[in-house]
Amino acid sequence: MKIKHLLLLLTIIIFGANAQKISKLPEYKLSKKEIESHIRFIASDEMLGRRTGEITNNVAARYVAENFRLQGLKTPNGQKDYLQPVPFEMVKPTKKGEVLVGTDSLKWTKDFIMLSGKATKLENVPVVFVGYGWVDEKQDDYKGIDVKGKIVVAQFGIPNSDDPNENLRGSSKKVDFAAKNGAAAFIQLYNLKYPWAAITNYMGGEKLTLAPDNASSSDIPHIWVSNTHIKKFAKETLSTLSLNVAEVSKKTVMSYNVLGVLEGSDPVLKNEYLVLTAHFDHVGTGRKGGRVTESDTIFNGARDNAFGTTAILSAVKAFTQKPAKRSILFIAYTGEEIGLLGSKYYAEHPLVPLKQCVYSLDCDGAGYNDTTKVTIIGLDRTDAQPQIEAGAKAYGLTAISDPAPEQNLFDRSDNVNLAAKGIPSPDFAPGFTAFDAEINKFYHQVSDSPESVNYNYLLKFCQAYIYSARLIADRPTAPKWKAGDKYEKAFNELYGK
Repeated sequence: MKIKHLLLLLTIIIFGANAQKISKLPEYKLSKKEIESHIRFIASDEMLGRRTGEITNNVAARYVAENFRLQGLKTPNGQKDYLQPVPFEMVKPTKKGEVLVGTDSLKWTKDFIMLSGKATKLENVPVVFVGYGWVDEKQDDYKGIDVKGKIVVAQFGIPNSDDPNENLRGSSKKVDFAAKNGAAAFIQLYNLKYPWAAITNYMGGEKLTLAPDNASSSDIPHIWVSNTHIKKFAKETLSTLSLNVAEVSKKTVMSYNVLGVLEGSDPVLKNEYLVLTAHFDHVGTGRKGGRVTESDTIFNGARDNAFGTTAILSAVKAFTQKPAKRSILFIAYTGEEIGLLGSKYYAEHPLVPLKQCVYSLDCDGAGYNDTTKVTIIGLDRTDAQPQIEAGAKAYGLTAISDPAPEQNLFDRSDNVNLAAKGIPSPDFAPGFTAFDAEINKFYHQVSDSPESVNYNYLLKFCQAYIYSARLIADRPTAPKWKAGDKYEKAFNELYGK
């Protein structure tokens, strides 16, 4: 009995000491009024849904930037401002033209869509089949094949991948491969599980894409043909094609990521960076945003992702008051809702060397249905799991792992773009245990407004996020992926392991 009493006493003493230590941290003193004010501005009706490419998205970026300035963050890499320009192109198909396969005339939308390219008329031009039309260090589908002045036909997607998003992202690279080899046009035979009508609705209309780094990027027609016509493109029977298509117009549109740097307190560890990220954009207004109601057409995006943006702004304030041992790079991304494009751009154009960035903790989610939890997408994929669990527990929350692994959520948020470079990068999301009615009630709905938020929970959520980040930033060793993770190879290449 005496031993039990002694152990209980020690537990109380240790718990009390930890609680006292935590209570002295800036995040413990975070104000509910302050986090609510961030939400009520970022997700206000006046911000009109913060859609990438629209002026209120730039206003949101400036709001984040001026909060960075107010708290004394430095700009990264000697930049003049906290804003990193992200060049987009507004692509608008004219939806005019036809593709002739023998005597069959394929029509815009119903049978094919053209994603990019100039106005082109080709009559009875030879067809060349090139498998996937893919080129990398392992294969070159153009090797030994003359495609100059010809129409290249390829199967959809990229080799050895059943990830629809990866296949879609690889599409633009494939047309560049065709153009570099001299092709006159590039046709892909669509075969994904998504219905053709859904694809044409999304890909065949006006949309924003990242502007190519190379101004002389391909201008040959890039066409997708519906899966209902694949048999007409049989290699054995098809030798020539004709097409007559109008130009897909493009206009440059500028958006911005927002970046700030805080130097660490340790003379050695300050050369390494913890990266804290969240996207600030949402889906806008009207039917381009989603399902509207008679009384409301504004998609405020309080949960998605004013939550994450507020967590970042709160983290900035906490860490400037008490810096961590490692330096911290704060990034607010644009363009998440249109394909993770802001984070994709940053991963290819980093302002802090990626090799110095040892961990990234993204903050994004669809909403919450359990206010006793935080959901960490990728919790068990890195060895920083104990720090995240402890960070949540300190504020009365339980950190749980991905409740819907079949949804592949890890690769559907901004965290994936740094993860693909090798940086351990989980996503810290509000507590959800399933995609149920409570989640669907607010996810990309006009109902996701500041008035619908549980601010007591948001306060704990932000505190748990900040303290988890602090524990990771103060670790003596840099975090790493668990052995065998799909991104472990990239990790080893990045850090020279």
